[in-house]
Parts: sequence; C-alpha cells; structure tokens
Amino acid sequence: MIKIFSFVFLLILVSCGGGSSQSENIQSDESINTVFPSHPRAWDIVSPESVGMNSQLLNQAFDYAFSDGSFTQAAVVIKDGFLVYERYGGISDNEASILASNTSSNSNLYKSIYGSRDKDSLVTSWSTAKSFVSFLIGIAEEEGYINSVRDSASIYISEWSSDNRNTITIKDLLDMRSGLYPVCFDQTQFELKECSDPSDSSSGGNIVFSDDQMTGCINRNFAQDGVFHPWFNNGQAVYTKGDFVYSNCDTMVLGEIIFRATGQDIQTFAEYNLFSKIHISAEWWKDYTMNGQSNGNYLAYCCLDSTARDFAKFGYMLLLEGVWEGNNQKYKSYTQAISSLDSYGLQFWALCAKPQSNNDCDDWIISTIGYDGQYIMIDFKRNLVVVRTSLYQPIQNLSQEKKMKLVNSDISQSNWVASAPRGLGANINTNFNPSQFFKLVTDSIN
Repeated sequence: MIKIFSFVFLLILVSCGGGSSQSENIQSDESINTVFPSHPRAWDIVSPESVGMNSQLLNQAFDYAFSDGSFTQAAVVIKDGFLVYERYGGISDNEASILASNTSSNSNLYKSIYGSRDKDSLVTSWSTAKSFVSFLIGIAEEEGYINSVRDSASIYISEWSSDNRNTITIKDLLDMRSGLYPVCFDQTQFELKECSDPSDSSSGGNIVFSDDQMTGCINRNFAQDGVFHPWFNNGQAVYTKGDFVYSNCDTMVLGEIIFRATGQDIQTFAEYNLFSKIHISAEWWKDYTMNGQSNGNYLAYCCLDSTARDFAKFGYMLLLEGVWEGNNQKYKSYTQAISSLDSYGLQFWALCAKPQSNNDCDDWIISTIGYDGQYIMIDFKRNLVVVRTSLYQPIQNLSQEKKMKLVNSDISQSNWVASAPRGLGANINTNFNPSQFFKLVTDSIN
C-alpha cells in the first residue's frame, strides 16, 4: 500500500512508545452479563450520568483527545464495569498534510490509508504488548509452568546457565534491570550488537530492523559496570549494574521463557489462558526468520494488533484483580503486585494522573505505554479504565503474513506496523498528553 514512499524509513521503537459521535448501542445474540465482576462478550453501554459522570465534560475531554494534530484513532472510557463513552476517527486533512510535508510524500496517500475508523478497526500496541507478556508470565507462574518469578531465568534460557548470567532472575527481566546491555541493529554490518547511539538505544534498542530478533537478545552479555555508556542516560551518567535500562530484548527473552516453560508460543498461550477468558481477539506480529518459535519469533516487546475495546477489556481485567471464571478468581496476587507499583515494574508504568511533574505527583495510576501513544490507563481508586490509541494501518507490502521486515532503502519490500505519526518515520510530536486527557476524564466524575 505504501509502495510509493520516497522517504527513508527511520522507525525508532520506543515505549513511552475528528471522530464519530458517542458510543452506539450494541445488539448481541447472547444475553449480556451485567453482574459485576464479569468479562463481557460485548460491553453494556450506559450513559455517563448513570455512573456519576458528566456528559458535557466527558465530551470536552474527548474533544481534547481528538484535537487536530493529535493523530488519535480511538479512545474508550470504562467506569464501574460499563462502557460510558467512546469515539473513533480517521486522519484529518491537516494531519495528512503535516505527514506529507514531513515525509516528502502525498497527503492523499495518508487519507487513503488512515480514512474513517470505527469500533471494529484494528489498533496496534507497540510496547503496550510488554504488559500483556507480563501478565502471561503471571499466569505461567500461577499455573505451575514457572515456579517463581524470583527464580533464575537460566532455568529456561539454558544459554545463560554456565556463566554469571545465571544470576539474572525473571523478575529482573520484568523490571528492566537485567544488567545486560541493550541491543541495536547495526545498519552497516546488518547484525544486532551493543547499542552505540543514544537515539537508537533510548527506544529500548531498534532490534525491529533485524530478521531474527531473538538470537541477539539471548546472546547478550552484562554491561560493563561503573563506566559511561552512550545508551545510559544519553551517556551523561555512570552505569551501575542493576540500574533501570529500558530494553526491548529483555521482553523478547520473557517471550522465549514462556515458550520454553509451557511449550507454547505467546500467541497460543495467550489464546488459551487469557484472550478466550476475557473474550478478546488479538494477533501478535513475528520477526522474519524462518526458524524460531513458529516460523518466526513472536515480538513479545511490541506489535499486538487488536481493537480499542479489546484493549479496554484487558485493563478491565486488571481492575477486577484477575480473570474471573464464574465465582472463581485467578491471578489476583500478580494483579495486586501491578496495582501497587509507584514506578516502572513488571512491564507496566506508574503514570501521574495529572499533567504535572512526576516528582510532585500525588495521584498515580497504572498504565501501559506504547510508541505513538498507545495507552491502557487503569485507575484502581476510581474504578476507571481509559484507552487511547493512535492512527494505525498494518502495511504488508512483502507478504500477507504479519511478519516484520524492514528494508531501510526499499519500503516496497517491507512489512511493518505503520502507526502515525512517528511509526511512519515522521519527526512529529503530537499535541496529545495522556495525563491531561486522563485529568479531563476524571474531572467529569461528579
């Protein structure tokens, strides 16, 4: 679809990483379970006022989220287990023009790609997928596939068992404190190696350019302790072993741990143990190797395609403190560990609920964060889930498989996750602020 792009693709994977009217009523062949808690097949849709929210103020919050220049595709609010507001929209004329001028392309191209959107339109996760993988680790632990997240990761990653990497725990990987150096793709040698450029490493490592994104992640070694590294705080501070270093490779290894512990890749394991339980449909991208887990390695650190409503169901499941099957609750202890975070941990972020410095924050929520602004924000105090995603279109110029292949000099031979704006290689900062949006939503609560 994007075969006529003339710009050089400069995707850097990070994590931070005009719409329709209010939500419509849904008709379902099945009766909808309104007993709280539940994981509905389709949401019960109610008015904001019925759950103590103000429609006018909530509409203003969504006007902010969809303001021109935000590149927002979807936003959803769940309060007290009910869908109270949602909006969807395609690209505006102005946004298409901004992209075109930034990428030396044609605005009509972007209008054709990111046209009208609705509740059934795909969104993508980028690093929001990391949080899904975290919960799969929690499931694997409770189901006995993994004894404890405090165990050495080398129990499953045997390549680490005979050297000092056997001290790395699964929890270290979950918290991005493995001590292993972040890996980036060397465009001259076409291989993964220790990051040497702060712009590449700030994203967790641009491993997305590699056909095999797993082998290099497993073959890493510990970073040198007590020295300056370009990938740590932009080379402005001395690295100490155990410091937080955001690394896409750490999550790739978590995906491999699930695969080796359960005998199932993360897509299969999630289908049986999570997706089917909370009634969502989601599909992970793979890398482009012919080997790996299943004709490629699933990209645990990114690239889970679903819908905004289904992302909201994942957040709602966390709000319910686990998966409910009838009157039986599962995975409560892992969910409680997530809900108690006050900084990054377990592949989730603690996000300030107000647009202010986190150093002064007195109101924290838990959030997933993905490149180009993919958010699932969970407020356990207010019983609230807020989802926001950016414009998205899967681009599959090379094949119809969702297998990542990025050829920097030939976009026509690439498959990738084309979110807007930066997922297109555009150097554009949007005017969307998640804390501002969340505050406007909470301001609507009476």
